[in-house]
Amino acid sequence: MSIVYLVGAGPGDPGLITLRAKELIERADILVYDYLANKEFLDYASPDCEIIYVGKKGGDHTLPQEGINALLVEKALEEEGRIIVRLKGGDPYVFGRGAEEAEELVEAGVAFEVVPGVTSAVAAPAYAGIPITHRRFASSVSFITGHEDPTKEDSAINWAAHASSGATLIFFMGVKNLPTIASQLVAHGMRSDMPCALVHWGTTCRQKSFVSTLANVASDAEALGYKAPSLIIVGEVCSLKDSLDWYEMKPLLGVGVVVTRAREQASDLSAGLRELGACCIEFPTIEIAPVEDDSLAREAVGRLADYDWLVFTSVNGVLRFWDILDEAGLDARALATAKVAAIGPATAQALCARGIRPDFVPERYVAEDVVEGLLAMGVSGARVLIPRAQVAREVLPEKLAEAGAEVTIAPVYETRLTKADPEPVLKGLDKGEIQFVTFTSSSTVENFFARIPPETFAPYRERVKLACIGPVTAKTLSRFGYTPDVEAEEYTIPGLIEALMASVS
Repeated sequence: MSIVYLVGAGPGDPGLITLRAKELIERADILVYDYLANKEFLDYASPDCEIIYVGKKGGDHTLPQEGINALLVEKALEEEGRIIVRLKGGDPYVFGRGAEEAEELVEAGVAFEVVPGVTSAVAAPAYAGIPITHRRFASSVSFITGHEDPTKEDSAINWAAHASSGATLIFFMGVKNLPTIASQLVAHGMRSDMPCALVHWGTTCRQKSFVSTLANVASDAEALGYKAPSLIIVGEVCSLKDSLDWYEMKPLLGVGVVVTRAREQASDLSAGLRELGACCIEFPTIEIAPVEDDSLAREAVGRLADYDWLVFTSVNGVLRFWDILDEAGLDARALATAKVAAIGPATAQALCARGIRPDFVPERYVAEDVVEGLLAMGVSGARVLIPRAQVAREVLPEKLAEAGAEVTIAPVYETRLTKADPEPVLKGLDKGEIQFVTFTSSSTVENFFARIPPETFAPYRERVKLACIGPVTAKTLSRFGYTPDVEAEEYTIPGLIEALMASVS
């Protein structure tokens, strides 16, 4: 029998999804997701998974709830043995209408399970510096819908009880009804200067929040342009926001950054930026692939004892070279007779992870400094193997050869132009949501402008900064008529992130 999992996707921060939810997304045959579920979670799904978007945005349902119920039943019954994941923002049973979906599944005889998620009622206030309980202020909490079923004749909300309870009140989906919520609480006895907060897109890079009073919150929200999705918090605990706020202090909060690295490499840059609050749009302009003909590398691996130096110019070169070593039944011991150089700390770290501590890493991470350092170490007359990309700068092998080294270039990988859809980037540029485009290599520059031509990008140039990891990348950028606004002093991913922070401070 097929089974439907009603899965809570959490409040938006990718780090707040549960391990169980991630596991089920990875195993899903069909994934049905709504507006509030972070789209990044779709990347966990297998390539064969059927992914269906059903909307659920306030006032704009791609598929009405009855249609979603029917869809889940239909997908479960049309074929046996399927895993169907219904991914819902927050928790399925906290104002998520998950119970209605479960009831429909029961009626149809479909097996189901519920996977709870972190609800925004807890997470969004915490990220805004508001504890929903506090020994001095509130010993209880009430979760209340701010948008009741419009077909009901009478309100199910006991305004008098809530107004006098002393509990922290948390209203979901209530921005449109904020004037009514505030006036009802005051009319039923709550004082008009009671602190009241709104948190918009809580726990995401788009989060913003403010604290007002019941008397002024509706007008303040309108003046500040707050719309759904926003959570409303009423209670004395809101007074703690100024002292306990932490998330909105992040230096890059809300700053839109395009990451053009290959998908396999993007995680460290994206993770570092997101940790600082940035909104990352991953636009992998290149992909890394083994070269079609790696015979030179395989031949070199077969006679590693002939080389005095192995020089690695990228992490990708290390990874692919080790694949070839492994396929030949060899390991780090095969490099015992040679010295090893790495172009920078990331490459050195990749080597250390494989049991090789480099003999040389330059102070500046460019080919020119590798040459200078190797010459100082007496590489003249040495036999040098360089496992690298199919197409790369020739400075290193040429200069070493000029100095008398016998150089063998062994291509082990190549970079290719991807078919990444430029639409999300163009849409972000149109909406003014992108402040930076980052480039971490010459190939990312070339392939970015292959997908988004310079003349297409030109209208956005004044308000979008271009950031390069180093001078070589910056020189490539100049070929397209642009000068970088940001250039890392240390030619590494951490150096690039540091330069971005400095440019917005």
